[in-house]
Amino acid sequence: MKLSVIIPVYNEPKTINEILKRIEKVNLGKLSKEIILVDDASTDGTSEAIRKLKGNYVKIFQKKNQGKGAALKAGIKKSTGDFIIFQDADLEYDPDDYAKLLQPILENKTEISFGSRFQGEEFSAFGKKRTMHPAHWIGNKGLTFIFNVLYGTSLTDVEPCYKMFKSEILKSIDVKSDRFEYDIELMCKLVKQGHKILQLPIKYSPRGFEEGKKINWKDGIIAFWTMVKFRF
Repeated sequence: MKLSVIIPVYNEPKTINEILKRIEKVNLGKLSKEIILVDDASTDGTSEAIRKLKGNYVKIFQKKNQGKGAALKAGIKKSTGDFIIFQDADLEYDPDDYAKLLQPILENKTEISFGSRFQGEEFSAFGKKRTMHPAHWIGNKGLTFIFNVLYGTSLTDVEPCYKMFKSEILKSIDVKSDRFEYDIELMCKLVKQGHKILQLPIKYSPRGFEEGKKINWKDGIIAFWTMVKFRF
């Protein structure tokens, strides 16, 4: 069996090599890994860095910048694994969590498992236990609350990067969105189709805008509208 790791990449020259090293080190027992890099028309040399990578990577280069959702869809289409997980190209998420998310699927307890950055966590603005930026914390908590009210769920994190699927489940969902709201549309359609989502706590090391974080308050408004649109 095989796990496909889909990595949408846009202007991440400082972290792409390190995240690939961390993924390569992950031990999944008898499962092999298929690492799919989708460069979303980077403008800072990231595309060239990916082209130079040695190793058994699947490389996709978008002709123009289309957004994270479009990159994920390109990667899903190319994937050949029995299971699929999404991985950001920065270092906020720890690939060591793959095994934790995969385990309940292998044990036939669920077909979908998502990470949660908030399960068992309290907000902290400073120190080693620093969580995310206060605005992001409030925004994510608010969106999660609204989603649970609209869709009758009890999720603890509605927009985590780490989403693990049996591949046939993910490939059966037709998502139209091409940018950050892809995640929300996917979540809406999964729940409306009756799929149960198991969430497990994951490690999370947030970065700030000065370090290259791209999502902002406008994306939060779009996420909210996406939830409402697909509910009604």
